[in-house]
Amino acid sequence: MQTVAQGWLVLQLTNSPFKVGLVSTLGSLPILAFTLYGGVLADRVNKHRGIILFQSLMMCEALTLGILTATGRVTVAWVMALAVFLGTLSAFEVPFRQSFVIEMVGREDLLNAIALNSSVFNLSRIIGPVIAAALIAAVGLAACFFANATSFLAVIIAFLSMRGVVRGEGRKVEGQGTFQEGVRYAMGEKVPRSLLLLTAAFSVFGFSFLPMLPVYAQNVLGVGATGYGGLMSAVGLGASVGALAMAALGSRAKGSTLIRFGGLMFSTALALVALVSQYWIAAFLLGLAGCSMILNNVMTNSLLQTQAPDDLRGRVMGFYSLMVLGMAPFGSLQAGWISEHLGVRTSLALGGTVCAIATVGLGPLTSRVVGNPSSP
Repeated sequence: MQTVAQGWLVLQLTNSPFKVGLVSTLGSLPILAFTLYGGVLADRVNKHRGIILFQSLMMCEALTLGILTATGRVTVAWVMALAVFLGTLSAFEVPFRQSFVIEMVGREDLLNAIALNSSVFNLSRIIGPVIAAALIAAVGLAACFFANATSFLAVIIAFLSMRGVVRGEGRKVEGQGTFQEGVRYAMGEKVPRSLLLLTAAFSVFGFSFLPMLPVYAQNVLGVGATGYGGLMSAVGLGASVGALAMAALGSRAKGSTLIRFGGLMFSTALALVALVSQYWIAAFLLGLAGCSMILNNVMTNSLLQTQAPDDLRGRVMGFYSLMVLGMAPFGSLQAGWISEHLGVRTSLALGGTVCAIATVGLGPLTSRVVGNPSSP
């Protein structure tokens, strides 16, 4: 809901596709700067307590944005500043949360857990935008921010209620060697390096279609906030289907095959979206893009976690977070600039083309992984 409302808010305040992308970029820049240290910290301290702290601060960010919008004091500068604050929190929270999953469920159920987690997250892409569009039309943008702030209470209560699954204070590691060990593993081993580089290519040129959806909805399809919410819901529906399929496949899923299949399907769907002007066709293609995006992400995440040594998992997730979220500023900037000067269609077509080339070039390298992600 907040994603829909924030994108629409910036577009209303500025009517600039570039600034829509810029706000998304500013929200991701702290991840580029701090997420690797977030991974180091995740291997040193109690992940459970850290997640609760970061979620509490995120609730304060949403509440502040809601108050500013409701009182009419919101400006683009405020939105940018709060985006930077939220991005800084995410730089630490994401590697904490990602590496915490295996502590709850163990190695054998990791793929299913990541897939189910993705299905829950993407179910919110279906429900959230629909509610957001209705609230924006009936009450206003501020209601979305207040609803998001309230939702954090449920998250915090859920984490506080966990018993019997939380490990101790975590392993203490020595100074600078910690970060260097993570770099040596992530960049020195062929399989994790290939997975991370492929993820970076998709983050910069593929997943940047999401912040450009309000521009696509308004300039190409000629729809308003309700139509934009429907497009976001289509992405979420496709992603949920993909995540549930991954959860059902479980240990039968073959990592390298799914990564290549998902990458090529995503690239094709994104390129076709650039060519169509009919709303329902675009929504269907965006659903395919969401499905294939999750197939790729869940399998990559699972392979990286199960292949990583236990004492390096937080740092590996720090690198993964850097590629997924930290590279997003460059994606949002290039997508916003191209959309402003050459049109949003060109931006989408370029993204699909580059992702296809990356899949063909780097995808085969992941086939060096033997067996499935649940294999020890």
